[in-house]
Amino acid sequence: MGRLDILIFIVYGLVIIAVGNLLARTKKSGQSSSDYFFASKSLPWFLVGSSIVAANISAEQFIGMSGSGYAIGLGIATYEWIGALILIVVAKFFLPVFINNRIFTMPQFLELRYDTRIKTILAIFWISLFVFVNLTSILYLGALTLKTIFGLKLIYGIIGLAVFSLLYTILNGLKAIASTDIIQVFFLLLGGFITTWFAVDHAGGNAGIIHGFESMYAEVSEKFHMIIRKSDPNHFYLPGIRAIFGGIWIAGIYYFGANQYIIQKAFGAKNLREAQRGMVFAAYLKLILPFVVVIPGIAAFALSADIGKADEAYPWLLETIVPAGIKGLIFAALIAAIVSSFSAIINSTSTIFTMDLYKPYFNRNASEKKLVAVGRISGIVAMLIAVICAPLLGSIDQAFQFIQEYTGMISPGVTAIFVLGLFWKRTTSNAALWGTILSIPLSAAIKFLFPEMPFLDQMVISFLGISALMVGISLIENSAYSSTALEFSGRMFRTDSIFNLLSLVVIIILSAIYILFW
Repeated sequence: MGRLDILIFIVYGLVIIAVGNLLARTKKSGQSSSDYFFASKSLPWFLVGSSIVAANISAEQFIGMSGSGYAIGLGIATYEWIGALILIVVAKFFLPVFINNRIFTMPQFLELRYDTRIKTILAIFWISLFVFVNLTSILYLGALTLKTIFGLKLIYGIIGLAVFSLLYTILNGLKAIASTDIIQVFFLLLGGFITTWFAVDHAGGNAGIIHGFESMYAEVSEKFHMIIRKSDPNHFYLPGIRAIFGGIWIAGIYYFGANQYIIQKAFGAKNLREAQRGMVFAAYLKLILPFVVVIPGIAAFALSADIGKADEAYPWLLETIVPAGIKGLIFAALIAAIVSSFSAIINSTSTIFTMDLYKPYFNRNASEKKLVAVGRISGIVAMLIAVICAPLLGSIDQAFQFIQEYTGMISPGVTAIFVLGLFWKRTTSNAALWGTILSIPLSAAIKFLFPEMPFLDQMVISFLGISALMVGISLIENSAYSSTALEFSGRMFRTDSIFNLLSLVVIIILSAIYILFW
C-alpha cells in the first residue's frame, strides 16, 4: 500500500473513533447500565438493522466467506440468503416474546422460562464461545489481512485491531457501537462493491463488469451452483437441498434468535415495531452481501490467484487487483467490518458477565456506576484472552467453515431449548437442563460415529435428538403446563403492513435467486 492508502486508512480510523466517542457522549452514554449495555433503548430501525449486519459481517465473511467462495463457490451464499429469511422469522415470532416480557439478555430469558441452573450454565457457555471462538477468529482473520497487505507480523495486527476497538467500544458501550455502525456498513458495502467491480472486470480481461461476469460464468461455471451435487467434494460443507431446508435453519435461528451480540441490537430499539423493521432492513442488507463477499472469492479462483490457502483470496485481490488510492478506502472498509463485529461481541460478553453472573452472584446491590465499571473491565479481560488465543488459528485453511462447524456442535441444543421454551408450554426445567448437559456430548458422538456425514446434517440429527429428549422428559414429568412458561397470545405476533410487504419482497427475491442459480 502506498502513502495515500495509508493516509486514507488512518483518517478513517480517527473519524470512527471520534464519531463513536462524540455521539455516545452527547446523551451522557455510560452513566447507567441501560445506557452502556442497551443504548437507553433509543435506537431507530435503521441503526438497529445496520448494527445487526455490522455485528454479523466481519473478517469471517470478507476473508472467510471469500475463501469459501474461492473453494466452494456461490453455494456458500446460502448462509447469507437463507439468513435474510431467518431474520424475518425471528423478528415476527421471537422478538415479540422477548420485548413484551422485558427480556434483555438470553440468560435472563432462560431464568424466566426455566430456572437459574440453565441460566448460569449457558451464560458461562456463551462467554466461553464469544471469547475463544468468535473474538479469537475475528482477530486472527483481520490480522491475516494486515500481514498480507502490510507485511505486518500477525501478533502486531492482532494487538492493533484490539486496541482500535478498545478506544471507543469499551469506553462508551452500545450507543457508540450503533452510532458508528451505520458509517461502518456504508463503507464496507461501498468498499466491497469496489473490490467486486475490479475483480470481476479483471477476470473478464478488463472489458467491463458484465463481460467479466459472463467470462467467469463460462470459465468456472461449477462455482455458480447454489445446490452442491453429491459428487462434489464440497457436498460435505453444503449437502445440496438439505442445507437450505435443514442445518442452516438451525444454525440461523440460534445465531439471529438466541445469540446475544445479534439480538442485543434489537433490544436497544425504541419499541417492538422499530426492532422488527430494523431486522427486515438487515434482511435486505443480507441479500446484498454475497455480491461483496462471495463473488470476489470466485473471481480470485477464475484469476488463478497465487495463494497458499483459500482464506488468502480476498487479501490477494486487494494487493494485486485494486489500484492505489482506492485500496486504502477498501482496506478501511474491511477493518470497519472487523472492528464493528469485534466491538459488538465485546459488548455482549460484558453484558452477560455483568448482568447475569456478577450482579446476581457477587453484588446484588451494585450501583449503576459499579455495573458499568465491571462491564468495562470484563470487556478488557475478554479482549486480552482473545489476543493471546488468536495466533493459534494459523493452521486452519477455511476459518469460516471452522466457525460454522464448531458452532454446529452447540447450536442444535440451544436452538431446541429456545424453540421448545418459547412455543411449547409443557417444556420443563429439568428437560432443558438435560438438553443443555447432553447437547455437546450428543453432537460430538454423532460427529465421531458418522464422520463422513455433512456437518449440517449432523446438526439436524442432534437438534431432533435433543428435542425428542426434552419432549420425553417433559411428558414423563407429567407436566400439563409448565409453571414458568411465558404468557403470550396470537395477537402478539401481528405485524404491520410495511413489515409484511417488505418480507414478501424478500421471499420473492430469494425465490428468483435460487431458480436462476439452481
